Amino acid sequence: MDNNSMGRLEWSRSRRYKKGKKKRWWTRFALISLLIVLAGAGYFFYQVWGALAGTYDPLEKSDKRKQAVTMDDPFTILLLGTDARKASTNWRPDVIILAAVNPHKKSVKMVSIPRDTYVQIANTGGDNHKINASAYYGRREVNPKGPGPVNNTAQTVEHFLNVPVDYYIKVNFQGFIDVVDALGGVDVNVKFAFSQAHFGGEVIPFKPGPKHLNGNETLAYVRMRKQDPRGDAGRNERQREVMTNLLDQAVSINTVTKVDELLKAVGKNLSMGIQPQELLRLQSIYKEIPKQNIQNEPLKGENRRMDLWYFFVNDKERQRVSNLLRQQLGLKKEAVEPMGTPSTE
Repeated sequence: MDNNSMGRLEWSRSRRYKKGKKKRWWTRFALISLLIVLAGAGYFFYQVWGALAGTYDPLEKSDKRKQAVTMDDPFTILLLGTDARKASTNWRPDVIILAAVNPHKKSVKMVSIPRDTYVQIANTGGDNHKINASAYYGRREVNPKGPGPVNNTAQTVEHFLNVPVDYYIKVNFQGFIDVVDALGGVDVNVKFAFSQAHFGGEVIPFKPGPKHLNGNETLAYVRMRKQDPRGDAGRNERQREVMTNLLDQAVSINTVTKVDELLKAVGKNLSMGIQPQELLRLQSIYKEIPKQNIQNEPLKGENRRMDLWYFFVNDKERQRVSNLLRQQLGLKKEAVEPMGTPSTE
């Protein structure tokens, strides 16, 4: 073999070696990158799981269900906004929204129950009060038969509308403010001019038209009632508007930074009857629901005074709303237990 042939052979061997080395390097780099991503995702998932696991406190199984449902079935979520400024067992629900979700129909029906609604409180032997007293009468130090504030509120809602409550999410004032801020605020459409004091006491003016609100402003926006010509009905509409917009923002989150901010915002200000892994399923369901399929059903009634001012919903209206919710859940219609409307003094 001449010198030229030897040179070509050595060059060929060197080239194959370099190619192989380069290929192995890229393979190793890809594997290392994948391991880093998986490790990061695993660590992130662990952090998320750890933070949310502390918020999980399930409801007792509804006696209106023969067996517990999953999020693959039509289900309900009770959304509670409390009047507490920090984590506490002494709270009353300031916002009560029942959402009936049907993943098969890709639809949601939401009903707001005004906090002054006259109802029969669960586990009291038939006592009637404002619905926001249901948490108080659920406390075992107040009522030995009480199953806890959240369970008692859920059971009161179940009796009032004759539908099961499967899950819940409860957040207090500070948690609500922090979540709104973590999501970057929320857009609303102010219908008329009004002013309202926020969490810190400062009075915030609201002018008609589109407005981007921070956490404190949003809390003031959803709490105002006395200046609304529609009273609780107007306030409930604003609450549903904010809730829908916040959900839209929450399900679109796809960055570690945003989720980290939300977890810090949640802190001890949130509890829920949804396991962390179920939140992914809930997010997936919500993403698939067209906006036009999210319907807000008003609860009609009237404000009347007895010893206090109450919001009265007659049995016919309770039955109408119950029928809509049960149909959404794929349940047969059933008659609500008559409560009647007491005469005023």
